[in-house]
Amino acid sequence: MKAVNSKPVEEGDNLPRVIFLSVVAALGGFLFGFDSGVINGTVDALKLAFDSDAVGTGFNVASMLLGCAVGAFFAGTLADKFGRRTILLITAATFIISAWGSGISGSSFQFVIFRVLGGLAVGGASILAPAYISEIAPAGIRGRLTTLQQLMIVIGLFSAFLSNYIIAGLSGGASETLWAGFNAWRWMYWMEIIPASLFFGLLFFIPESPRYQVAAGRYDQAKQVLLSLSPGIDADAKVADIRSTLEKDHRPRLSDIISKYTGKLHPIIWVGIGLASLQQFTGINVVFYYGATLWQAAGFTEADALLTNVISGTVNVLFTFVAIALVDKLGRKPLLLIGSLGQAFMLGLLALIFGTAAVGESGTLQLEGNFGLYALLAANGYIAFFALSWGPVMWVMLGEMFPNQFRGAALAVCGLVQWGSNFLITMTFPLFLVSIGLGMSYGIYAFFGVVAWIFVRQFVKETKGRTLEDMSRDVR
Repeated sequence: MKAVNSKPVEEGDNLPRVIFLSVVAALGGFLFGFDSGVINGTVDALKLAFDSDAVGTGFNVASMLLGCAVGAFFAGTLADKFGRRTILLITAATFIISAWGSGISGSSFQFVIFRVLGGLAVGGASILAPAYISEIAPAGIRGRLTTLQQLMIVIGLFSAFLSNYIIAGLSGGASETLWAGFNAWRWMYWMEIIPASLFFGLLFFIPESPRYQVAAGRYDQAKQVLLSLSPGIDADAKVADIRSTLEKDHRPRLSDIISKYTGKLHPIIWVGIGLASLQQFTGINVVFYYGATLWQAAGFTEADALLTNVISGTVNVLFTFVAIALVDKLGRKPLLLIGSLGQAFMLGLLALIFGTAAVGESGTLQLEGNFGLYALLAANGYIAFFALSWGPVMWVMLGEMFPNQFRGAALAVCGLVQWGSNFLITMTFPLFLVSIGLGMSYGIYAFFGVVAWIFVRQFVKETKGRTLEDMSRDVR
């Protein structure tokens, strides 16, 4: 059947409503970013509060990622069963509980429990927000709207960095006492309750995804949503078009990722797994989770390290806007290729700077002359390349590249891999720091930047401007 209404943006599209729904869904990305970044300024305070060693500190930081992996996996499959909006509501409530619990924790065990709970929410939001946006957005601006997810992630990261910096400044340090007799690091986590509550409330004002409604057999509801998004659409024809990409004998399920012709994973799943893992293997979350620790290891003071995080967060936000401007014009694949080489080059510079720096008596690096400035510029150059490419585009690709029949299941698998890779990188960095040092560590991440370029060039296909139904037929 020929694709219906495949023009990029029709005159009848209700773009204000589409944008509103996309922004609400992308608030999950804000919480994803805030929850991921808030720990950055609390690592040393947690180590002191819970008397933990390097391995324990690494697990305190990385524990959330275990929940993220599980949350991403089950959110994808549950969203196929109960709907995108329903699972997003559950993730919003979980964010609130996790933020409160992380702040009241009196031991590493309690802290890890609540961070894992938060991870379940982050994992769910990380895959459901781009999936929801891709399923309600017109093809011609789908990339820009899905990139809102990454924009919200980086704004969330920036907000966490700024919040941590302000709170630490008011108290004199993350371990110091602030309001009501509580340590500053506790307030850093409690700040998340505000945006999480806003997200929870706004979710009641968005409809279920029309493609989920069709998969669930709710054709009349799907038509109503489609007409609210594009009043000029032939809703009957569009529903028929979506139905043509679904299996007629059963609703979407996890086993659909196995080809009924070969008995193996669909090749498109392997491409998604590659994108999900390589985004992490270039070490981006080492910068975001351990930024303060990294810069202190390079000889910066705690205050300067926290301020450096704010600068990095600003760069991340600005270059995500560049990605929004380019993703539907230049395309997904070119941005991924540019970003891969750019990240590899900047990481190579950092490896050279850190690898050749002298080590002081306290074990910190001594970046003499202008090398501290060069390291800061290279680190922010790396963040800039990530922000205009792999940061947003990976999520755009995962949200749109899979067929309607197994989009939720594919996202479950890729989300599990993405967060598992994140956990691996996050857990190994403290060990790398004390064993092979910053120079060799960044050399490893630079190597994966080159691997990412080769992978994209060989296996990734452009999706710019194509409808989800057209891409669904390519895979079947």
